[in-house]
Amino acid sequence: MRRIVSYMMFVCLLASMIGSSTLTFAAGDIKVGIIDTYSGPPSSYGLDVLDGFKLALNKINANGGVLGKKITFVTRDDKFKVDLGLTEAKELIMRENVNLLVGTINSAVSLAVSDLAKKEKVPFIVTYGKSSNITGSKGHKFVFSMNENTEMIGKAAAIGLAKRPFVKYWIAGDDYEYGHAIADAVWNHLKKIKPDVKLVGQSWWKVGEPDFTPYITSILSAKPDAVIVATGGAGCIPFLKAAKNTGFNRKVAIYMHTATELSTLRPLGLDAPQGVIGTANYYYYFPETPDNKVFVEEFKKAYNRYPSFGSLIGWYTADFIAKAYEKAGKVDPEKFADALSGMTIDSPIGKLTVRQFDNQLMLPMFMGVTKKVPGYDFLIATDIVTIPAEEIMPSIEDIKKARSQN
Repeated sequence: MRRIVSYMMFVCLLASMIGSSTLTFAAGDIKVGIIDTYSGPPSSYGLDVLDGFKLALNKINANGGVLGKKITFVTRDDKFKVDLGLTEAKELIMRENVNLLVGTINSAVSLAVSDLAKKEKVPFIVTYGKSSNITGSKGHKFVFSMNENTEMIGKAAAIGLAKRPFVKYWIAGDDYEYGHAIADAVWNHLKKIKPDVKLVGQSWWKVGEPDFTPYITSILSAKPDAVIVATGGAGCIPFLKAAKNTGFNRKVAIYMHTATELSTLRPLGLDAPQGVIGTANYYYYFPETPDNKVFVEEFKKAYNRYPSFGSLIGWYTADFIAKAYEKAGKVDPEKFADALSGMTIDSPIGKLTVRQFDNQLMLPMFMGVTKKVPGYDFLIATDIVTIPAEEIMPSIEDIKKARSQN
């Protein structure tokens, strides 16, 4: 408990310093407006993205910037609220005159800001929002996703879960856009791969639910083989804490996306539940490639902690931005969007490509199981299985169909 309190105090202090900051800009700088959650449980994800972004940006600017200009940024804390995030996006465009927008972990905020970006023709790069609608049914020229989406998560989870002996499932999660989207994606793909699975019940709680015990009690009474937990950034850490305190993880198999992610497990330390199945796009200890080792060393030297997937997102988002402006040849929103769409870069986890048709980044997925391992003061993922990006990307036909219905 002391570990969790100390970590959250650190997060809150750091958030108070950067959550609504405005830096000093030189005339002619390329100005990025970052909107993300820097308050409460989701802030650990937002702060990791920001630190990865700064790490790459410092190197880019030290090497002369882009097109003879430095890339600078200003941050805003949306506090995980749609109305606030949209207000901040308008302010960044209208008053701060940013050249592009970056950020958002809350999928509902992502979609609201995306709609604004479409109207204003301002490029918007989503870093952590996971709704498949971002680049799917609501996709457009000016919105890009640097993160896996719910369809990709659903396919990866289904591939992994179908190989396990579970038949009776319960679905539980946050009652909002992301929760329902990820639950639907996992279940629909699982049914296709393994038709004999059965859904024995569902539980949905409000975002920010403080007490999961009644839900856990109800789920256990139904005796499912496994539970698909669809929680967003605000619910991951609190739910895993409740699972450990109630012994939930010892009584039923649990799958939760990001359950094995460093940003989720680090705040809980050794108090996280063991045996939870999770999917993620990155572990700092996997894959063991030279490029990943260099990234880990540089990040740890800069921030005295290991990088999470959010850190990696921030790092390659900055790299994509710099290379897109270089390719565009000028600071122009239309040319930037055209340059970024279809672009490929090198990264610590291999080559990454923004698929040209829908501006969705193609990412591999890793499935593992939480476990205490000697030498770590937090749980890590073990028994890691790699699922290639090509196997989990939404089909172009499905994207066309989704967009034609809107």
